[in-house]
Amino acid sequence: MNVAAVPSINCDDVERKITRFLRREAGKRGVVLGLSGGIDSATVAALAVEALGKQKVLALIMPEDGSTPSEDSDDAISYAEELGISYRIVNITDATRCIISSVANGEGKVAEGNIKARIRMLTLYYFANTEGRIVVGSGDRSELLIGYFTKYGDGGADVFPIGGLYKTQVRQLAKCIGIPSRIISKKSSPCLWDGQTAEGELGINYDQLDLILHMMVDRKMKREEMAGRLGEGGEALVDKVRERINSNAHKLRFPPIPKI
Repeated sequence: MNVAAVPSINCDDVERKITRFLRREAGKRGVVLGLSGGIDSATVAALAVEALGKQKVLALIMPEDGSTPSEDSDDAISYAEELGISYRIVNITDATRCIISSVANGEGKVAEGNIKARIRMLTLYYFANTEGRIVVGSGDRSELLIGYFTKYGDGGADVFPIGGLYKTQVRQLAKCIGIPSRIISKKSSPCLWDGQTAEGELGINYDQLDLILHMMVDRKMKREEMAGRLGEGGEALVDKVRERINSNAHKLRFPPIPKI
């Protein structure tokens, strides 16, 4: 067996561990989650239903007119209905434009995109507070390790049920638990601006990213060995991933406090 390959998962075992985790963390209160029409949130929603039952799962679908493809909203609605869970559509366009027009100059695409992610987080916590639920995040291990999320945006949640699974492993689990193929095959995107895709922004596909992270984090392999496994251009990819991990490390730490 290739020791550098990202391990396949035992779907039944992983499903059992995650549903047990959700029952322990949220069984008495119920959950609210953002349902985007993508694979991660769909997988989390399905696992939450299995763990807690339909009545304890509330999905929020939060489109923004400038960046959310209509097919994503359609997929989110149809999948919520397929699961039989309550859902609410909260269009964040007006809130986004209000904040951007107050503070921005139209030249900060990433900063303005992060406003949308933080508005979604505020919306999730509003419903969590008013209904006595906890917020379930849909970040996977690939994105959490490299900090590919908005600080206090989609990184703001009470639990991350699939945070221990690489994206390629989430795809495997999604197939096992019956997530629709149209959602599984869709290109991942935070939908913070028109045409954004995760792999396009990262400059690497998830198969490569997960392999590098597995070699780097799990196997503790040296740079040269990782690059050799990847072939031509491997060193540049390894350096790209390492740089992103280092530059985004602050997202995974509690804000530093000086010793007094």
